[in-house]
Amino acid sequence: MGAAGSSALAGLGLPAPRLPAHPGARWLGAAALGLAALVLGTAAWRRARPGRRRRLQQVGTVAQLCIYPVKSCKGVPVSEAECTPMGFRCGDLQDRFWLVIKEDGHMVTARQEPRMVLVSVTPEQDRLVLTAPGMDHLIIPTKQPPSNKLHNCRLFGLDIQGRDCGNEAARWFTDYFKTEAYRLVQFEENMKGRQSWKIFPDFVQKYQVAYPDCSPVLIISDASLADLNTRLEKKVKMEYFRPNIVVTGCKAFEEDTWDELLIGNVEMKKVLACPRCIMTTVDPDTGVIDRKEPLETLKSYRLCDPSEKPIYKSSPLFGIYYSVEKVGNLKVGDPVYRMA
Repeated sequence: MGAAGSSALAGLGLPAPRLPAHPGARWLGAAALGLAALVLGTAAWRRARPGRRRRLQQVGTVAQLCIYPVKSCKGVPVSEAECTPMGFRCGDLQDRFWLVIKEDGHMVTARQEPRMVLVSVTPEQDRLVLTAPGMDHLIIPTKQPPSNKLHNCRLFGLDIQGRDCGNEAARWFTDYFKTEAYRLVQFEENMKGRQSWKIFPDFVQKYQVAYPDCSPVLIISDASLADLNTRLEKKVKMEYFRPNIVVTGCKAFEEDTWDELLIGNVEMKKVLACPRCIMTTVDPDTGVIDRKEPLETLKSYRLCDPSEKPIYKSSPLFGIYYSVEKVGNLKVGDPVYRMA
């Protein structure tokens, strides 16, 4: 894996995959060619059978939808959303299109500033209203003037741009954290996103994301959370895990088995399981980082299969990342279909 991809995984607490050494390393090239041939062949087969019908099996129902406008800040529950190639959008809210950065452009998340999870975001016409404990409201326009500075930002070792949201926003975040100078930036749709093949070089799907960790959509079932809570002394809420879609009506961790999904008129394809890090130990109600639970309990029973250790190493898995294969709309109450 390249240095950029390795940094992305390291930022998640997920070491870069290391393929086992082999004296005949040429097999890697052959395997890559074989995989490419398989992918191209599948694509050609699909083009040759445009009228084919796919079997749909309902596996659950959408219980919750959530957009996280500012990375690591509170989510905004929505009843319906447009699912774009880069994730959820509802009016002026777009998922993880705003980012707090240091003066040098490096991202800031609740891993470094746990109290980020206490910052709430409310849409108000063409503005976002941000609130936090002990702070006056911050109001920012959802579209920044083109004269505002463009920043070169750094997320998990990859470069991406962001439009500065102004000095007032910078002062607000700096005053709130009282640690160092921060700025708020916004991703614009004409900017180039982080490409999937740089985040996960070994995976097939091609997509771009703005400031999410890995993919446009994260799905978790409420049954999986209930299962985890049977093992915890202090129960946790779904907000600890920040999914975009919560599914009800299925068994615990059944989502591990879902590959391609149809929700509303949106088609999604599994990228990989979500490897969890210390971000899950930040209490969304207090902004206090525990650094232990629920991560330690997840490690006790949610480690990957030994065959997948080159990818996940010692990170426990909770939730599934998806790419958007067909854009459209979805809403709470929609059936979740597995496509076969």
